[in-house]
Amino acid sequence: MFLAWPNQLEHETPIKHFQGKCLQLGTALVVVLVLGFAYCGFSDELPMASVPLGFEISGFDKTRTWVSQNGLFAFGFLEGRQRADDVDGLFVGIRYNLRDKAANLPVWTVGGGIRVSDNSTVRLSMDGRLILFDNPSGLIVWSSNTSSLGVKKATLLNNGNLVLMDMDDNVLWESFDRPTTTLLPGQSLRFPQTLRAPSTKSVSSYYSFVIRHSGELALVWEANVTYWRIDLSSNDVIMEAKFDSNGALGLVDDKSRTVWSIASKDFEDPSVALRHLRIDSDGNLRIYSWVNSLHAWRVGWRAVENQCNIFGSCGLYSICGFNLTGPICDCLYQDSVAWGSDLPLVDSTGSGCRKMADLENCKMRTSMSTLRRTVLYGLYPPQDVDMMLSEAACKEYCSNDTSCVAATSKNDGSGVCTIKRTSFVSGYRSPSSPAVSFLKVCLLPQAVSARGANPRNSAKSIPLTSTRFLGHGGDKNMFIRAIILIVSVTTMGFITIEMFVLWYIYRRRQIEAQARIPFGKYTQMNHHCSFLIRVSFEEIKQLTNNFTKQLGPCVYKGVFPHKSPIVVKVLNNVVASERDFQVVVSTLGRMYHQHLVPLKGSCLEEEHKCLLYEYISNGSLDKWLFDVEKRKTELNWQQRLDIALGVARALAYLHTECQTCVAHGNLKLENVLLDEKLVPKVTDFGLRTLLGKEAASSSESPIERDIFMFGEMLMQIVTRERDILGGNMHSLITMISEEHKLEDSVASEKLERAVRIALWCLQNQPFLRPSIGEVVKVLEGSLSVDRPPSNIAFKQG
Repeated sequence: MFLAWPNQLEHETPIKHFQGKCLQLGTALVVVLVLGFAYCGFSDELPMASVPLGFEISGFDKTRTWVSQNGLFAFGFLEGRQRADDVDGLFVGIRYNLRDKAANLPVWTVGGGIRVSDNSTVRLSMDGRLILFDNPSGLIVWSSNTSSLGVKKATLLNNGNLVLMDMDDNVLWESFDRPTTTLLPGQSLRFPQTLRAPSTKSVSSYYSFVIRHSGELALVWEANVTYWRIDLSSNDVIMEAKFDSNGALGLVDDKSRTVWSIASKDFEDPSVALRHLRIDSDGNLRIYSWVNSLHAWRVGWRAVENQCNIFGSCGLYSICGFNLTGPICDCLYQDSVAWGSDLPLVDSTGSGCRKMADLENCKMRTSMSTLRRTVLYGLYPPQDVDMMLSEAACKEYCSNDTSCVAATSKNDGSGVCTIKRTSFVSGYRSPSSPAVSFLKVCLLPQAVSARGANPRNSAKSIPLTSTRFLGHGGDKNMFIRAIILIVSVTTMGFITIEMFVLWYIYRRRQIEAQARIPFGKYTQMNHHCSFLIRVSFEEIKQLTNNFTKQLGPCVYKGVFPHKSPIVVKVLNNVVASERDFQVVVSTLGRMYHQHLVPLKGSCLEEEHKCLLYEYISNGSLDKWLFDVEKRKTELNWQQRLDIALGVARALAYLHTECQTCVAHGNLKLENVLLDEKLVPKVTDFGLRTLLGKEAASSSESPIERDIFMFGEMLMQIVTRERDILGGNMHSLITMISEEHKLEDSVASEKLERAVRIALWCLQNQPFLRPSIGEVVKVLEGSLSVDRPPSNIAFKQG
């Protein structure tokens, strides 16, 4: 039903300066379209109408829409796919207004498809903003941010473009400049704009269609993996990618020349009236044409012909393959559903494959499952390691490496073996592929020996008597000589090995003594150098004045002779060996980031182990949020957001930018320090291995645990309340909303993004939590975030 607002609508003629973007239809075609859409089920249809300030639509009446003059497009609340597992609220946007409901695809959505409840309203507010807000709390979910531009009305044009205009019909804001999943004829894509695939099951898609600064077009997965691109051989300055009504997508340079293009197979077909370019939820980019005789959309072109070549096309723990009907998805390991934990389905694409069993918790040994003509790759993080190994060596290496989950031997003559150290694995199978993959699985118990022996037939025993051992003749003296020779050789071997071990230990201690920087020598060196120093426990006592100034549990302040302050952390109950301790310290010492506290040195003795860190002057974040004295100089909202973003960037460095992925393991407010400029510095990272506090859990990895702890910290920063999990989450959100009613719309949007991503991080099921890279992008404002599911569940502690 068309939404009629008799007192609010202003009937107008088409706007002239938008004719170039409108559909160029002949007179006869217009007549056909008008006849075709005359009985689309809408009543009281009006010509092109502009709605004034104060116009609004409520989510309670989803049948009410605002339709363009030609009847092709409608704006309003839209429903998701009609599937029980995919309906979670509504979204607001522009869709086609065709006769068949199934053909009414959305072409633009508010905020990239933000989901809201029925009790929401979209309004052209009196200050000129187009806003979407939640009615109970009054919280603004999305805004056009046009309050100071002089907006007086909004118009839905015949080409599907929603525009906000001033009193003189000048366009101040338009949806064509903010594409979401689709390009309509006449619409362009300019750097850094992207098309992002629709979200499924309230989880944001990882697939995007991008135009890079060089003008290259590409399909990417999570900004890490490019699985389709166009090759530009010229040095032209590309201005935009433009989709036209004839069904062609082209790159236009700074001289308005088309330097590259692709076209639909029905290019310039006069019988085709409607086309659009869309990135679908499966990650493929397609051009669709409307076939009026079939009342359906037909694919005229697709970027990736082989669907299995799309990265992660079947989702987690799945393999993409082909049968007679086309591409199919199959589980990576058929026993994964029965052998895994009782987790819900984790494959967002709907393949139905559960998470693999946690190899560390296998009650029995692991074995290697062989998958021929199959290529496997890690989904997150997508950083597989290539090694030069034969097929057999590739399998053996992964079998012996406890961190290896799967491996692929390419068998293409390159000798490359790809090692996957993440449990988030996917892949594809092809009859023409020579590759062989190996998947590490829990070894199932066997009722019968692998040799297939019959338990009813017992083997005949062969007695090893002395006569049989001596052979024919029974030469007793020869036997005694042989025993003496064996004993002598064995004794000499043991003595030789023992002497070599003693020499090795002596030589190693000599090298360590030479390599160790004496404390007295360090005092004469430039204290800005980045090397790690080794000090004795007696020197630690000198630095800390016998541990007189305690900063926290087992943490003390000290001073180098050159007056540079340091912090000494005394480690108790260290379970790591001396070698492992040195490896961890060396790894942590090589880490440098703006938001990490640098490690300066260590003390390694049999009874004492300490770490030396740079001193951060302004103390820990918890005191700034909760201490009465500190709150006299209270952190404002922007400062708190900057601190949260700094912590997220530090985590992103640990998780994805280091040579070895490092989990923090103990992220909390007390381990975030502030310097003199209130820049956050994260400390106490990477020590869980030393202290033997690795969580043996099949439900979440250390990285996933870090994401949860960051979500808890982010909520504490936003609410300035320490106990956010034990309290009522709804009351906390209401309190935040009331607090920020006094602040401007920009601050309110930042708050909304922070709260949403925090709630996603606090999801009880680890696979629903975002990656730290997504968290950083959301806090920076470069990535939108969906509304968490209505049946949201939080992990308690």
